[in-house]
Amino acid sequence: MLDGVKVIDLKVFPDERGSFTEIIRGDWNDFLGEDKLLQSNLAIIFPNIVKAWHKHEQGQIDYCIIIKGTMKICAYDETSGELNEIVVSDKKLQIVRIPGKYWHGLKTLGDETATMVYFVTKLYDYKNPDELRRKYDDPKVIPKSINGKTKDPRIGKPWDWYADINK
Repeated sequence: MLDGVKVIDLKVFPDERGSFTEIIRGDWNDFLGEDKLLQSNLAIIFPNIVKAWHKHEQGQIDYCIIIKGTMKICAYDETSGELNEIVVSDKKLQIVRIPGKYWHGLKTLGDETATMVYFVTKLYDYKNPDELRRKYDDPKVIPKSINGKTKDPRIGKPWDWYADINK
């Protein structure tokens, strides 16, 4: 993973009434480090929709959990060309940490609308948002490796969120 990108499995405690899951705790020091979460957000993303690319230059870090559906979350380091591709789902609850210094985005996979809860370490400033944006199909996003691998057929080409990786 890119430095600072982390994924942890969440513990689901089921019983005859349903289940309970701790999404994030302030004492998860190995995961949070020095981060302090200041805002929580809910995003609903329709099937096959890409929301990319953006990054934060003032140190914001995002913590994302998919509570319904399946999504692909990607983080891209334009200096090294490394791209992390993480598939997360409500079938296996995980929380993903993305340092804002990386270009990042997501895509809903499958036919179901996805729901994501995410926590951030900076309050959103409506007058001066900490967001740089580029188009989801920016031809300058060209991975040199994906999840540390260099033998993927998508390497060396502009990133295609819709590429069929099963071909």
